[in-house]
Amino acid sequence: MKTVLNIVMITVLILTSACQKGFLDQVPDDRLTLEETFANRITAEKFLNNVYSRIPNEFGQRNPGGDENAGLWTGGSDEAEYVWGFVQSNNMNIGNWDATSGFVGDFWTNYYRGIRSASFFMTNVHLVPDMSEALKTQYLAEARALRAMYYFYMMRLFGPVIILGEEVIEPDAPIEQVQLPRNTMEECVQYVANELELAAADLPVVPSNDNNFGRITKGIAMAFRAQTFLLAASPLFNGNTDLAGLQNLDGTPLVGQSYDAGKWQRAADAYRAFIAEFVPGTYDLFRKNDVDGNFDAYLSCRDLFLTDWHQEVILCRVGNSMTARQYEMTPYHNGYEREFRGSGGLGATQNQVDAFFMANGRSIDDPISGYLEDGFAEEATQYTEEGTYNQWVNREPRFYVNITYNGSIWLNTNGGVRIVTELYNNGNSGRATGGNDYSPTGYIVRKAMGLGDWDAGQRTNILYRLGNVFLDYVEALNEADPGNADILRYLNLIRERAGIPNYGSAELPAPDGQDAMRAAIWKERRVELAFENVRFFDTRRWKIAEETDNGPIYGLDINSNLPDFLNVVPFETRVFNKRHYLFPIPANDINVDRLLVQNPGW
Repeated sequence: MKTVLNIVMITVLILTSACQKGFLDQVPDDRLTLEETFANRITAEKFLNNVYSRIPNEFGQRNPGGDENAGLWTGGSDEAEYVWGFVQSNNMNIGNWDATSGFVGDFWTNYYRGIRSASFFMTNVHLVPDMSEALKTQYLAEARALRAMYYFYMMRLFGPVIILGEEVIEPDAPIEQVQLPRNTMEECVQYVANELELAAADLPVVPSNDNNFGRITKGIAMAFRAQTFLLAASPLFNGNTDLAGLQNLDGTPLVGQSYDAGKWQRAADAYRAFIAEFVPGTYDLFRKNDVDGNFDAYLSCRDLFLTDWHQEVILCRVGNSMTARQYEMTPYHNGYEREFRGSGGLGATQNQVDAFFMANGRSIDDPISGYLEDGFAEEATQYTEEGTYNQWVNREPRFYVNITYNGSIWLNTNGGVRIVTELYNNGNSGRATGGNDYSPTGYIVRKAMGLGDWDAGQRTNILYRLGNVFLDYVEALNEADPGNADILRYLNLIRERAGIPNYGSAELPAPDGQDAMRAAIWKERRVELAFENVRFFDTRRWKIAEETDNGPIYGLDINSNLPDFLNVVPFETRVFNKRHYLFPIPANDINVDRLLVQNPGW
């Protein structure tokens, strides 16, 4: 096991202020403490570790926001639903949130805390006497990259934000001196991209030793640069007339109103350059063989998330809420010991279950996919037991990696225990049995679930990987240069690893035309990146969330036993309208900064 960078919180940062200036109150103001902080390498490194602590903890989604910027992207998308009413993604799903919601303020404030702390570190790192110039240069580049990454995270939520640059405003500055307007989206994009490119020049391609795994590398910086261009090219920000009214008080439009195909080309070029520089020497798709030495698609897709620091990982978070997420994914399993018994409270939707392909690589609505809507299997298959509901038989390997369904064999077999998960009402993990702990959909999310005790979460949380890069690249390339051979090449690399036929093979024709290829890419993203905090942002980038996240969302009839349990029913009517494409700016900041304009509809 490699030693990793510990992400720690330190007390030298003053994170609150008597002056209410929103995010502008986050500059450290204890000068003596700061002088001591940069007086030696150890305390300076702790300060930098604090900057790292703002990297989002995406397994902590029961309690979004907070100091760790935990998201609400899984339960807040059409992929899943939490059973517990206190989970704030449930409020988001029914439209019960606004500019005063706690997580809205947390994301805005805490990313700006990270940005300001990074700037302050960059300003002061040269003061450290016992640090080599080479290390100072590297650490400065890490802080610069982190600062740009935090801007990116804000832009995908709020759209155009305020770029603070190198200025560090004093905490006691008069309120009149801290009135700042938002930058345009393109200004934000160019700033972030330029900063990441500048940082990359001084970052190592790989960590210098095992103690530095988890630090920002050149590849991370360049991957985020490409992601920034992809965001800018997407329909949400590329000629979106719904945002025509988003203007600063001086009339400056914050989002361009003319569609620019060149933005897709810019993104495609950035991803192509990343692949040329880093693949396969630095990064490559994770693959695993079975005990006989043969490639195994199921093990490859499953163990990708159970193995730390393999070659597909680009960015991950070390300290995370893995244990909490595994509790959410472990069914209730009444009557079994604690290590086998969780909540199953993170339910996968029928919408997401139906997105997975059949074993022949075809969607379930393809007339020749072989999908059966009813009945039960008369014999076992590689992944399913005899008697399994036919809808779940002969699906692709990723289905079995991602979904726990009724009749699944549980992953933890410690001590020879073999548990069949029962999700119907009176089953061992059903609603009547679990009380407050059950799946609200009749399915449970399984991806990244360990093979042993759920209360053993020392693994990393992958935030971005090479699979993302390949799918980002083909999306951009299909818009910029439809028909380019790289589209099928990299799309099929994902499908090949998943163990399903390639497009353009004898078993499966290639999508015909740009529109058909776009649909295929979107489907592949939905499956390959399921439950990885991508779908939430994809439906918003593509401006389809008014369809996917609005109206009834489906699951099984959890109030019934078999066979009625298998009926597909709506469990919730969700609310999504145009204003929800962007988060509101927190009300407090709007009230304080008179130049700060609110997003439309809020």
